[in-house]
Amino acid sequence: MTSDPQLKAAIAHWGPRFVANGVVLTDFEELTAKMASYNDWCRVWSERAAHHEELGREALAKKRTLTAAECLQRAGVYYHFASFLFTRDMGQMKAAHKKQIECRQAALPYLRPPGERVDIPYHGKTLAGILRKPAGITKPPVVVMAVGLDSTKEEGDAYEAPFLARGMATLIFDGPGQGEGQYDFAIRGDYEVAVKAVIDYIEKRGDLDTARIGMWGVSLGGYYAPRAAAFEKRIKACIALGGPFNWGANWDNLPELTREAFTARSHAKSETQARQNANTLSLEGIAHNITCPLFIVNGRLDRIVPAADAERLAREAKGPVELMIVEDGNHIATNRAYRWRSQSADWMGEQLK
Repeated sequence: MTSDPQLKAAIAHWGPRFVANGVVLTDFEELTAKMASYNDWCRVWSERAAHHEELGREALAKKRTLTAAECLQRAGVYYHFASFLFTRDMGQMKAAHKKQIECRQAALPYLRPPGERVDIPYHGKTLAGILRKPAGITKPPVVVMAVGLDSTKEEGDAYEAPFLARGMATLIFDGPGQGEGQYDFAIRGDYEVAVKAVIDYIEKRGDLDTARIGMWGVSLGGYYAPRAAAFEKRIKACIALGGPFNWGANWDNLPELTREAFTARSHAKSETQARQNANTLSLEGIAHNITCPLFIVNGRLDRIVPAADAERLAREAKGPVELMIVEDGNHIATNRAYRWRSQSADWMGEQLK
């Protein structure tokens, strides 16, 4: 058993999320058992990711495309989890991040349904996204998906699946300070600016129903989504999963690795500046502008985002609200994902039908 407190905290906190989002349980157990400290994290996960990538490449060479898609998708998730909070060695982090993009990109044509990389114009550059459309449906409704502080579009397969199965397209993207967007753009509290660019892009396509656009966000994305819905009235319904009401208000209670990642991805020069940046991520005086239907999920045992934040959002939003507090749930209730994943997708389907 490791004596490194950061590694111990990571193992205790992340296991349910990793398994719920595509990591094989035995891999999680074996890899975390062989680490001496958190400094080993990115290297060890990248080594196992390379094994899954090799399986995928072998299958692709034999034109076994379903197996290739499965293995390459999994490899992308492993590379993602290798890099996702590893800001202490940016060389390792960037190498693993590059590989996660490559692996999911290689898997996209062979997924069911397949995916398409999209580049969304934004502030003279682009934001990268992945669009997937349900088979056999002309101009489906679309759910715009906002990831969190430590998630990226490459982690999205498990999140996308319930919506695709119910006839909705998904467009998951890396916004400012996220995934591919972390290098050019800092995290911003007024995330509605990025979402406006995404919806403008959707409206220029001819294959999606622009009258039926939903918004979804997970973790810090669970703040970004309702924040966007407060300003962007083209959003017809919104799902907020484990999002803070005021990120800065809980700064001192955040895990050290989370504060490190926010500091890096908000392009702060110090923790003092990072705290100032965190205070700009707030729904204070804004939540009452949310008038579209809103589905909110939080775990009562969440040690990152207090359940009280979800309850406050439910009180202050002005549209119809469905609040689900999972009493034995951790952050985003990933340890009880079966309680909300299908159910929230059912809800979104009803709102966009």
